[in-house]
Amino acid sequence: MPTFSFDAVSEYDKAEMNNVYDQTEREITSRYDFKGTPAAIEWLKTERDGDKTGFKITGTGEWQIDAILEIVRKKLAARNQSQKVLDTSKDVTESNLKATKEVPFKKGLDQEKAKKITALIRDTYPKVKPQIQGDVVRVVGSSKDDLQNVMQLLRAQDFDFAISFTNYR
Repeated sequence: MPTFSFDAVSEYDKAEMNNVYDQTEREITSRYDFKGTPAAIEWLKTERDGDKTGFKITGTGEWQIDAILEIVRKKLAARNQSQKVLDTSKDVTESNLKATKEVPFKKGLDQEKAKKITALIRDTYPKVKPQIQGDVVRVVGSSKDDLQNVMQLLRAQDFDFAISFTNYR
Protein backbone atom coordinates (compact mmCIF):
# COMPACT_ATOMS: atom_id res chain seq x y z
CA MET A 1 0.00 0.00 0.00
CA PRO A 2 1.59 3.30 -1.04
CA THR A 3 1.97 6.08 1.50
CA PHE A 4 1.64 9.78 0.78
CA SER A 5 2.88 12.74 2.79
CA PHE A 6 3.20 16.50 2.99
CA ASP A 7 4.87 18.99 5.32
CA ALA A 8 2.97 21.70 7.19
CA VAL A 9 5.28 24.69 7.62
CA SER A 10 5.07 28.31 8.70
CA GLU A 11 6.99 30.17 6.00
CA TYR A 12 6.58 33.04 3.60
CA ASP A 13 7.12 33.22 -0.14
CA LYS A 14 10.22 35.37 -0.70
CA ALA A 15 9.30 36.24 -4.29
CA GLU A 16 5.85 37.41 -3.21
CA MET A 17 7.39 39.50 -0.41
CA ASN A 18 9.64 41.17 -3.01
CA ASN A 19 6.53 41.99 -5.05
CA VAL A 20 4.71 43.34 -1.97
CA TYR A 21 7.73 45.51 -1.14
CA ASP A 22 7.99 46.91 -4.68
CA GLN A 23 4.27 47.67 -4.93
CA THR A 24 4.21 49.32 -1.49
CA GLU A 25 7.24 51.45 -2.35
CA ARG A 26 5.58 52.53 -5.61
CA GLU A 27 2.35 53.47 -3.82
CA ILE A 28 4.22 55.47 -1.14
CA THR A 29 5.99 57.56 -3.81
CA SER A 30 2.77 58.24 -5.72
CA ARG A 31 0.42 59.08 -2.82
CA TYR A 32 -0.28 62.78 -2.29
CA ASP A 33 -0.54 62.55 1.51
CA PHE A 34 3.02 61.14 1.70
CA LYS A 35 4.63 63.90 -0.46
CA GLY A 36 7.35 65.82 1.41
CA THR A 37 7.37 63.41 4.35
CA PRO A 38 9.97 60.82 5.35
CA ALA A 39 7.50 58.03 4.51
CA ALA A 40 9.48 55.01 3.27
CA ILE A 41 9.81 51.26 3.44
CA GLU A 42 13.15 49.42 3.56
CA TRP A 43 14.29 45.82 3.95
CA LEU A 44 15.46 44.47 7.29
CA LYS A 45 18.51 42.36 6.49
CA THR A 46 20.64 39.99 8.52
CA GLU A 47 24.19 41.07 9.26
CA ARG A 48 25.83 37.84 8.09
CA ASP A 49 24.39 37.07 4.69
CA GLY A 50 22.13 40.02 3.91
CA ASP A 51 18.97 37.88 3.92
CA LYS A 52 15.73 39.87 3.81
CA THR A 53 13.98 39.19 7.12
CA GLY A 54 11.37 41.93 7.32
CA PHE A 55 10.41 45.55 6.64
CA LYS A 56 11.61 48.76 8.28
CA ILE A 57 8.88 51.38 7.95
CA THR A 58 9.60 55.10 8.37
CA GLY A 59 7.11 57.94 8.70
CA THR A 60 6.42 61.26 10.44
CA GLY A 61 4.41 59.58 13.18
CA GLU A 62 2.65 56.43 14.25
CA TRP A 63 -0.39 57.30 12.11
CA GLN A 64 1.76 57.32 8.95
CA ILE A 65 3.41 54.02 9.89
CA ASP A 66 -0.05 52.51 10.40
CA ALA A 67 -1.10 53.81 6.97
CA ILE A 68 1.96 52.20 5.34
CA LEU A 69 1.32 48.94 7.23
CA GLU A 70 -2.24 49.01 5.89
CA ILE A 71 -0.85 49.31 2.35
CA VAL A 72 1.42 46.31 3.03
CA ARG A 73 -1.55 44.29 4.32
CA LYS A 74 -3.62 45.11 1.22
CA LYS A 75 -0.76 44.10 -1.06
CA LEU A 76 -0.34 40.81 0.84
CA ALA A 77 -4.08 40.09 0.55
CA ALA A 78 -4.04 40.87 -3.18
CA ARG A 79 -1.24 38.31 -3.63
CA ASN A 80 -2.97 35.61 -1.50
CA GLN A 81 -0.36 35.81 1.26
CA SER A 82 -1.18 35.63 4.95
CA GLN A 83 -0.87 38.81 7.01
CA LYS A 84 0.07 36.61 9.98
CA VAL A 85 3.61 36.50 8.60
CA LEU A 86 4.12 40.11 9.84
CA ASP A 87 5.32 40.49 13.43
CA THR A 88 3.92 43.91 14.38
CA SER A 89 4.62 43.51 18.11
CA LYS A 90 7.65 45.84 18.16
CA ASP A 91 7.12 49.42 19.31
CA VAL A 92 7.45 52.54 17.20
CA THR A 93 10.72 54.44 17.78
CA GLU A 94 10.50 58.21 17.43
CA SER A 95 13.51 60.54 17.03
CA ASN A 96 14.40 63.64 14.98
CA LEU A 97 10.81 64.17 13.77
CA LYS A 98 10.82 60.64 12.34
CA ALA A 99 9.14 57.48 13.52
CA THR A 100 10.38 54.02 12.57
CA LYS A 101 9.02 50.55 13.14
CA GLU A 102 10.67 47.24 12.43
CA VAL A 103 8.32 44.53 11.20
CA PRO A 104 10.20 41.20 10.97
CA PHE A 105 8.67 38.20 9.24
CA LYS A 106 7.55 35.23 11.36
CA LYS A 107 9.00 31.96 10.18
CA GLY A 108 9.07 28.42 11.54
CA LEU A 109 6.91 26.41 13.90
CA ASP A 110 8.01 26.20 17.52
CA GLN A 111 7.21 23.09 19.61
CA GLU A 112 4.00 24.55 21.06
CA LYS A 113 2.54 25.41 17.64
CA ALA A 114 3.59 22.05 16.20
CA LYS A 115 1.92 20.22 19.11
CA LYS A 116 -1.32 22.16 18.48
CA ILE A 117 -1.28 21.04 14.85
CA THR A 118 -0.49 17.38 15.61
CA ALA A 119 -3.14 17.18 18.36
CA LEU A 120 -5.78 18.64 16.04
CA ILE A 121 -4.89 16.18 13.26
CA ARG A 122 -4.85 13.15 15.61
CA ASP A 123 -8.25 14.07 17.08
CA THR A 124 -9.90 14.64 13.71
CA TYR A 125 -8.21 12.08 11.42
CA PRO A 126 -6.98 9.00 13.32
CA LYS A 127 -5.83 7.23 10.11
CA VAL A 128 -3.28 9.98 9.40
CA LYS A 129 0.05 10.12 11.29
CA PRO A 130 1.50 13.58 12.06
CA GLN A 131 5.15 13.81 13.20
CA ILE A 132 7.06 16.84 14.46
CA GLN A 133 10.40 17.18 12.67
CA GLY A 134 12.14 20.32 13.90
CA ASP A 135 10.09 23.30 12.73
CA VAL A 136 8.05 21.17 10.29
CA VAL A 137 5.09 18.85 10.85
CA ARG A 138 5.21 15.88 8.46
CA VAL A 139 1.80 14.30 7.83
CA VAL A 140 1.75 10.74 6.45
CA GLY A 141 -1.27 8.76 5.29
CA SER A 142 -2.30 5.97 2.95
CA SER A 143 -4.93 8.04 1.14
CA LYS A 144 -4.44 11.27 -0.80
CA ASP A 145 -8.03 12.20 0.04
CA ASP A 146 -7.29 12.01 3.77
CA LEU A 147 -4.25 14.26 3.33
CA GLN A 148 -6.28 16.79 1.33
CA ASN A 149 -8.93 16.77 4.05
CA VAL A 150 -6.22 17.46 6.65
CA MET A 151 -4.99 20.39 4.53
CA GLN A 152 -8.52 21.80 4.40
CA LEU A 153 -8.85 21.35 8.16
CA LEU A 154 -5.60 23.22 8.83
CA ARG A 155 -6.50 26.04 6.41
CA ALA A 156 -9.88 26.45 8.13
CA GLN A 157 -8.30 26.84 11.58
CA ASP A 158 -7.61 30.36 12.82
CA PHE A 159 -4.04 29.90 14.02
CA ASP A 160 -2.04 32.97 15.11
CA PHE A 161 0.63 32.05 12.54
CA ALA A 162 0.73 31.52 8.79
CA ILE A 163 0.59 27.91 7.61
CA SER A 164 1.52 26.51 4.22
CA PHE A 165 2.17 23.09 2.73
CA THR A 166 5.28 21.81 0.97
CA ASN A 167 6.85 18.54 -0.10
CA TYR A 168 3.56 16.93 -1.21
CA ARG A 169 4.31 13.32 -2.26
